[in-house]
Amino acid sequence: MSQQMLADAVGVTRQTIIAIEKNKYSPSLEVAFKIAGVFRCPLERVFSYE
Repeated sequence: MSQQMLADAVGVTRQTIIAIEKNKYSPSLEVAFKIAGVFRCPLERVFSYE
């Protein structure tokens, strides 16, 4: 899946996805749950907080 495809599925920009991947931006809970939903896995498998 491309960054653009994920961004379109979640309703954010490609730049937002890039920033999340580089740990420069923490998504809102809504966006985090949407991303986990796209990949059909639990939120804690996609994101972690330390």
